[in-house]
Amino acid sequence: MPDPPARKTRQEDPNVTAADPSQMRPRRFTATGPLRGRIRVPGDKSISHRSLMLSSLAVGESRVTGLLEGEDVLSTAAAMRAMGADIERVGPGEWRINGVGVGALLQPAQALDMGNSGTSTRLLMGLVASHPITACFTGDASLSKRPMGRVITPLSEMGATFTAYPGGRLPLMVQGAAPAVPIAYRLPVASAQVKSAVLLAGLNTPGTTTVIEPVPTRDHSERMLRGFGAELSVEVGSDGTRVIRLRGEADLKPQTIDVPGDPSSAAFFAVAALLVPGSDLVIENVGLNPTRAALFDVLRQMGGNIEELDPRDVGGEPVADLRVRHSPLTGIAVDPAVVPSMVDEFPVLFVAAALARGRTVTTGLEELRVKESDRISAMRAALELAGATVRETGDGLIIDGTGGDPLRGGGNHPVVTHLDHRIAMAMAVAGLASKAGVEVDDTRPIATSFPAFEALLAGAMQAA
Repeated sequence: MPDPPARKTRQEDPNVTAADPSQMRPRRFTATGPLRGRIRVPGDKSISHRSLMLSSLAVGESRVTGLLEGEDVLSTAAAMRAMGADIERVGPGEWRINGVGVGALLQPAQALDMGNSGTSTRLLMGLVASHPITACFTGDASLSKRPMGRVITPLSEMGATFTAYPGGRLPLMVQGAAPAVPIAYRLPVASAQVKSAVLLAGLNTPGTTTVIEPVPTRDHSERMLRGFGAELSVEVGSDGTRVIRLRGEADLKPQTIDVPGDPSSAAFFAVAALLVPGSDLVIENVGLNPTRAALFDVLRQMGGNIEELDPRDVGGEPVADLRVRHSPLTGIAVDPAVVPSMVDEFPVLFVAAALARGRTVTTGLEELRVKESDRISAMRAALELAGATVRETGDGLIIDGTGGDPLRGGGNHPVVTHLDHRIAMAMAVAGLASKAGVEVDDTRPIATSFPAFEALLAGAMQAA
């Protein structure tokens, strides 16, 4: 049986020690030719997290293939093991999970180390909130800056008790309620993580837990909860409001899950192929859930040549192969209504905008300021360093593109990634579309979501 991928303790793991320059792994990304051939990106991170969590709450053995084996997902696996699930890696991307059942999570013997994963933290807070256990959540320097108040508020209404670092940050202690109280909660801001945390808490809560979603967000939780046998309904009002109801004390059934490719990971290669002359790249098996894939529609609006090949359904999720060819892009005003469906893809969209003809305006991006970094300020500084013309506003960026000419690149200082994997990968793409290359200060954070990124990028360019 294959050994699981090596996992360091957080004391040893360089992914989280940005304060020590000797531990950092800088790299300059430069133009070396077009991207060609066929590639396959790792499994969807959102679905990977949820498949481990719900399999751990089902009674019996579930099988998951295509699981993303990045640090974030491994944090979820470690936490579910600590609460009683039997989780085993049986091959690359192939995992076997024997769950404990809803209501049967065990008290973890030590703090749950979430590393850099906000998704793991917020969703697992929901699971713990309705179980008679207490859990302490810790994380790396980046995660410890991220506020958890949006999750704490509804879970407190359900009866859970929280002790957090000032500002609602990690380290954080959760004492679950037994029994928890069902609530009807209207999301004050669009957040799939808050929605999912409340629904997961509702699994072990008597009665019906309701989440009211004024703006649709990614619906992986709803799809997967139904797949595992939970009683869940969704009503959509004439104004687009979604009312999601979950009947508690659920009896989840084990499943076989094939995780589609992550559209957030595919995004970097799609933008790179659009920007680098001569590129003609097929990205296989990309999940195209409409609550996740708005970036590809926005790139098409800008003139991007992105074709869907062999559209199909895999485990309740729409999937296709994407053929992406180099295209001249034109700046647009991005509709803020699409933000929830591409919130993680804006860093690489900013790169595309920097090489488009004319002006791109983005608004409604306040959520980007509380991600792994303040992605609005971080990308403004990074793109300016690479030679782009960018203006920062309170809720977005205004970018005047080069009209297809390469960015200047170079510079005396590397781009500061702030321990943010998406900043690092977005600026790697910018380096491919620059004259002198772009140096990022640290490539280690990429392992949190896309460990094979650099190797896959090199392979796509060699295929040319």
